[in-house]
Amino acid sequence: MANPPQGAGHTETEIADQPGCWRRAAASAAEFAPVLPRAGERVAVVGCGTSWFVAQSYAALREAAGHGETDAFAASEFPLGRRYDRLLTLTRSGTTSEVLEVLGRVAGTVPTVAITADPATPVMDAADEVVVLEYADERSVVQTRFATTQLALLRAHLGEDLSTAVADAERALAQDLPSELIEAEQFTFLGRGWTIGLAHEAALKMREAAGAWTESYPAMEYRHGPISITAPGRVTWMLGQAPDGLAKQVVGVGGMMAVSGLDPLADLVRVQRLAVAIARAHGADPDTPRNLTRSVILDADG
Repeated sequence: MANPPQGAGHTETEIADQPGCWRRAAASAAEFAPVLPRAGERVAVVGCGTSWFVAQSYAALREAAGHGETDAFAASEFPLGRRYDRLLTLTRSGTTSEVLEVLGRVAGTVPTVAITADPATPVMDAADEVVVLEYADERSVVQTRFATTQLALLRAHLGEDLSTAVADAERALAQDLPSELIEAEQFTFLGRGWTIGLAHEAALKMREAAGAWTESYPAMEYRHGPISITAPGRVTWMLGQAPDGLAKQVVGVGGMMAVSGLDPLADLVRVQRLAVAIARAHGADPDTPRNLTRSVILDADG
């Protein structure tokens, strides 16, 4: 585990813990293989908030690796009439109302599996099979290590070697954050393929932890309108390899282009750190983000 800064809250501590969590997840991929999606299956993946964005990344990775058609949905938008061979649900708390509702409505019609952090929650009974990553659970309202650890597990299950990603995460934790990033007015996060989900998650982290003005798009869509907000003091951040000519265009209109060269999941760690740094710089506490709770549990009136 990398050392969090002195006086750090639990969000910073959990961010710093990610390389060790990823190693543990990768080592457990074979153990969980019997319950995770099999090659050739048509799979739906659902989650809410951060888990939805992780679902998007995994779906793109799984299809690109040739393992089978894979769709990702916000749990509230899951198409109940569509046929799948397996439903994978992602829920840190195991209590998220929309996820539990989907599991209840498909029970007995499709095999279901959940990845969660808490073995004492309703999802343990709602899903047919459960993967518990208890070591990656968090005190934080804002998800960091659980989200990335479940994606690390799923990447390893697809056959990826995560040693470079882990090493890059350690670099992301050790690098100083440039002051111009901490002082920036606005951030636009971009991705391609599986990193589009990471771009959406990066923007969410900045909004949740720092209340920052952020947007996110597929990289090739950036020039179809969103580039209009690019200006001095604003950052365009690419997770993964940028399309040819994009950096030149960003700089040409006065923006700052951020490309790290790290594994994109490790680059997300830099975004998490930046969100905390901006919150601290503005006198906010990232451990107690505005208007948020650790789990969304809807009452009967919604």
